[in-house]
Amino acid sequence: MNPAKESAMSDLITADLVDLDLDRSADGKEGAARALAGRMAAAGRVTDLDGFLADVAAREAQMPTGLDGGIGIPHCRSAHVTEPTLAFGRSTRGIDFGAADGPADLVFLIAAPAGADDAHLTILSALARQLMNTAFTDALRAARDAGTAAALIRGEAPAEAPAREEGPVEAPAREEGPVEAPAVSAGAGSEEDAGSQEDAGAPVFRVVAVTSCPTGIAHTYMAAEALRNAARDAGVDLVVETQGSAGFTRLDPALIEAADGVILAHDVAVRDKARFAGKPTVDTGVKAAVNRPAELIAEVRAKAARGEVTAGTTPVERTGDPAEGYGGRLRTWLMSGVSYMVPFVAAGGLLIALGFAIGGYEINKAPSVMDHFLWTQADSWAALLFQIGNVAFAFLVPVLAGYIAYGMADRPGLVPGFVGGSVALTIEAGFLGGLAAGLLSGAVVLAIQRVRIPAALRGIMPVVVIPLISAAVVGFLMFVVIGKPIASAQKAMTDWLGGLSGTNAVLLGALLGLMMCFDLGGPVNKVAYTFATAGIAVADPSDSAMKIMAAVMAAGMVPPLAMALATTVRGRLFNAAERENGKAAWVLGASFISEGAIPFAAADPLRVIPASMAGGALTGALSMAFDATLRAPHGGAFVVPLIGNPLLYLVAVAAGVCVTTALVVLLKGLRTPAPGTPEAERPGGTRAAAGTPGEKQTATA
Repeated sequence: MNPAKESAMSDLITADLVDLDLDRSADGKEGAARALAGRMAAAGRVTDLDGFLADVAAREAQMPTGLDGGIGIPHCRSAHVTEPTLAFGRSTRGIDFGAADGPADLVFLIAAPAGADDAHLTILSALARQLMNTAFTDALRAARDAGTAAALIRGEAPAEAPAREEGPVEAPAREEGPVEAPAVSAGAGSEEDAGSQEDAGAPVFRVVAVTSCPTGIAHTYMAAEALRNAARDAGVDLVVETQGSAGFTRLDPALIEAADGVILAHDVAVRDKARFAGKPTVDTGVKAAVNRPAELIAEVRAKAARGEVTAGTTPVERTGDPAEGYGGRLRTWLMSGVSYMVPFVAAGGLLIALGFAIGGYEINKAPSVMDHFLWTQADSWAALLFQIGNVAFAFLVPVLAGYIAYGMADRPGLVPGFVGGSVALTIEAGFLGGLAAGLLSGAVVLAIQRVRIPAALRGIMPVVVIPLISAAVVGFLMFVVIGKPIASAQKAMTDWLGGLSGTNAVLLGALLGLMMCFDLGGPVNKVAYTFATAGIAVADPSDSAMKIMAAVMAAGMVPPLAMALATTVRGRLFNAAERENGKAAWVLGASFISEGAIPFAAADPLRVIPASMAGGALTGALSMAFDATLRAPHGGAFVVPLIGNPLLYLVAVAAGVCVTTALVVLLKGLRTPAPGTPEAERPGGTRAAAGTPGEKQTATA
């Protein structure tokens, strides 16, 4: 064993921290934790026994720490721990730590200081992985005295049966550096071994995995070791990234690119999850990897065989890196709320629009379908669709506020966020109230989490104290302090929109068109879209609100349709990859998916984006001038029957598409290829240059 590790392990556990008869001194998991923690306190390693036990209980409340095989590993990081410490206890009748296969007879209480250094955490993680070694656990069950058990854990006494790894607790020899480094493969052995197997003609299924748990001490590394062992048995090449307390080293992008599948075993958000987009992915809790790793490997292989892939990270999983600055984090928080709100807008809006299309504009006055519904009557079905849509719309502001708060403060922000959003609805503060409630909720939760809490309350903080206090504070502020001014501002904005006519309406349409085409689905585009959907997110939207929605959707259709038309009429100006993208852009544009133009904008932003903005502005202005209206928040050409003045609306879209197409063709036609550029690599050549931006976008479009 490494001398530094051996010295540190000697400090980690001594015979005084071993209790081979927990049944004599403990009853239940709380009693076992107290008995072992008492030994830590007696050794001077825990300064406040009750405070430390409260931290242990809080960790236990997040997720049970029992593992299959008769093992319990209560653990936490605590300000009441002076140095990394491990206490071990053994029970004959078993102690229930929540494992699926029953009580635990081996109990390890792992205590890490709040600022534990990487070296000690590496030792703790190595011990956690060694628990996957049955020879090691069998030897502990057979130990006759505390000194022998402590020596086994320290690595000073050999296990009775050969272990799979060198040394009972030392990190596997195939790893170099800290335990969290990901350059460890299983199944095919090393990366070189995998290559040799492929050269020999034996196909190797490659998997990359990430494991993480709330404290990053035990389950993270046990899950990683279990996956490695199962992959080895299955003949799968697997590399694990352990996102533990000691930090983590990211998987090599080349490994991710070459992987056939991904396993994410985590109880906290996976950092940089977007790296794994487009791969067959199994996403599960960390204990699933500890208890049934072979099933996860079989599942990811089955997904790969079926061709199932993931689209990548959800907005809330990127909650704002402090390094981005406040502006960047604020944008991320707001986009989190908007992105979770949009599906409710689409579902509710389309249902309401269908209700009006089938039952006419008086359908909003129909009685409840609970009281009156005839199966053979079209008006009854129209009323049903309208009323379901209304229910979906009722979630818009609470979901917006709740997920803004979630983006700021994670799960504790959900309760005050939803409460604040509901209050915003109650006081008619609308969309602006939802924004304020979400930001306020996140800020209140973050403030509460910084307050020093008595030890007796720590265990109930996540489920009782934080929700109670934050909901009360946010509710009070929304009802009594800031709600009324926000409601007044919302009413003023609504009245202003209702009074728009003539030149003002046309200018607003042009501005919204510019915004929709500026970043093609990015934050500016989403601001314009959210502004429009907020106006129709009521049972009886005003004509102005419906005109704004029509202008926004019309402008958003322009860029992809224009790129599709341009590649059709002047294909020689585009490379092969762009011409292929142009075929898909017809459908994307008709469906109101502005992102269909991204491959073209990424390859040539200085020509495509200004041309798109010009066409979008014209379309938005014409739509407003033609008094086109729309109750549905999405759908593109497929909801034209629900549009007011549909023929003129299509004229507006066509005009913008023609302008953008003409400008793109003109600007690209003026471009002079660099001297010496081979004909095959010029736009319209017989082949596209390898690795062009257009080709790269094809892979992700």
